[in-house]
Amino acid sequence: MNSSDVNFSLLQSQPNIPPEFFWPENDLTPSEGDLNLPIIDMSGFLNGDEAETQRAAKAVREACMTHGTFLVINHGFKSGLAEKALDISSLFFGLPKDEKLKAYRTPGNISGYTAGHSQRFSSNLPWSETLTLAFKKGPPQVVEDFLTSKLGDRRQEIGQVFQEFSETMNRLNLELMELLGISMGLKDRTYFRRFFEDGNAIFRCNYYPPCKQPEKALGVGPHNDPTAITVLLQDDVVGLEVFASGKWQTVRPRPGALVVNVGDTFMALSNGNYKSCFHRAVVNMEKVRRSLVYFSCPREDKLIIPPPELVEGGETSRKYPNFTWHQLQRFTQSGYRVDNTTLEKFSSWIASDSSKN
Repeated sequence: MNSSDVNFSLLQSQPNIPPEFFWPENDLTPSEGDLNLPIIDMSGFLNGDEAETQRAAKAVREACMTHGTFLVINHGFKSGLAEKALDISSLFFGLPKDEKLKAYRTPGNISGYTAGHSQRFSSNLPWSETLTLAFKKGPPQVVEDFLTSKLGDRRQEIGQVFQEFSETMNRLNLELMELLGISMGLKDRTYFRRFFEDGNAIFRCNYYPPCKQPEKALGVGPHNDPTAITVLLQDDVVGLEVFASGKWQTVRPRPGALVVNVGDTFMALSNGNYKSCFHRAVVNMEKVRRSLVYFSCPREDKLIIPPPELVEGGETSRKYPNFTWHQLQRFTQSGYRVDNTTLEKFSSWIASDSSKN
């Protein structure tokens, strides 16, 4: 089965889902209640209010040292942009299958459409369709250009809206990087902001159709993002779950709020002080769920080295070896399925052959 063969409209008409979409029981343990996440009001930081900034930084620090996730509000998005981007994602995923396949993600490329990620794996497939788009601050307008080249001028609005949304997410990402630097008490509070200013990103639209057997399937399996930080916009349908305090807990959608997750690359940059968020997406029988996700990445050849203040014990206090995003991305794209041990396994892989590049 490959992405061009997966048709969720047909699968939804069948009484049972194919066994390729079944997940192991230990990955399907039900959620035990809601996770009470701190809600970080960005307005004080964005307006230069130092007292409010320090209050926000303290809450960010506590969340990142515990489970690696928090919510942000008053993040400076243009009114209506988030809703428009969600609507445009529904427009894309509602296109006929043959039209979506014009943007099919070919092997070795980041950008493109997939259904069930079945071009990479043959079992434990996610019950989802995705549109993944490589982003870098332009010009050129890489998101818009890619989609227009694949879908044609008739669908130009899809590329235009996703380009604007990606640029807005990029701005917020750099502001969050500065807030993370403040939360760690760095002498140079802009250290992380500057580190990622010339970086790349991945923008992804997720579409989770209703599922006849949600107790056997997952929209996304349990994993930590290998990237730096993830900023996620949910619609109003429950689905995101985080593993915290030894159990799965639900992150309920909150109007106007974005979810921020720490990923493996930032955990390494923090020398392990901040925890990479272990999470998954569940599905349901009744409703479509949509999410828009921005994964920030450093420049491919930049060494992931913590700030000096976080390795005051010298090199012996380093928790992870030097590596580049290019190396980690290559590791995660080589048939390895990301989970909550990716960074440890990758560190061993790097250490086993220091000549890898």
